[in-house]
Amino acid sequence: MLNFRNIKYIKSAPSLEFAPKDNLKEILFVGKSNVGKSTLLNAVSDNKNIAKVSSKPGATKYLNYFLLDNQYYLVDAPGYGFVSDKKYVFTSTMDSMFKSKNLKGVVFILDSRRSLTDDDKVFYNSLIDMNMPFVIVLSKCDKITQKEKASIIKDIHKNFVVVKDDEIIFTSSSKKINIDQVRRCISLMLK
Repeated sequence: MLNFRNIKYIKSAPSLEFAPKDNLKEILFVGKSNVGKSTLLNAVSDNKNIAKVSSKPGATKYLNYFLLDNQYYLVDAPGYGFVSDKKYVFTSTMDSMFKSKNLKGVVFILDSRRSLTDDDKVFYNSLIDMNMPFVIVLSKCDKITQKEKASIIKDIHKNFVVVKDDEIIFTSSSKKINIDQVRRCISLMLK
């Protein structure tokens, strides 16, 4: 498995034209604004300061590139669903990102405490249409009950008809729940 402690920030890119040009394989962290994308990236790297985290939605404004093991990029994307002008930027940037031959998979992050939104469903369907490898990560699972876990799984199966249980990981960045499982999924997508 990769050494997830060997990670460093490289750059922020407002669009793909400013992205690194070294053609390394990439994994994209995507989700709604304030779902915990940057926090999960910090947990995966075992460094709480690698990606900037904010309690306010919309803090990540650019594609942030982190070099993993000197051979891959983990890319922290701006969130979707915050305000309409950011949604447009997200859409145009993501359309370009998904055309990149370097993109090998997506860590699709959802807040386990929230119901699925139309934006979540649209994004999921885009992943399926593009045949993009992905894993669904449900963040903040330490804040919900078993009954609530069952409810979100039922909601996912109802709305994301193709998803299998092994493509869903409940995580807690603060309590380090299932972070190794996320690392394994990233490693598999990069093979």
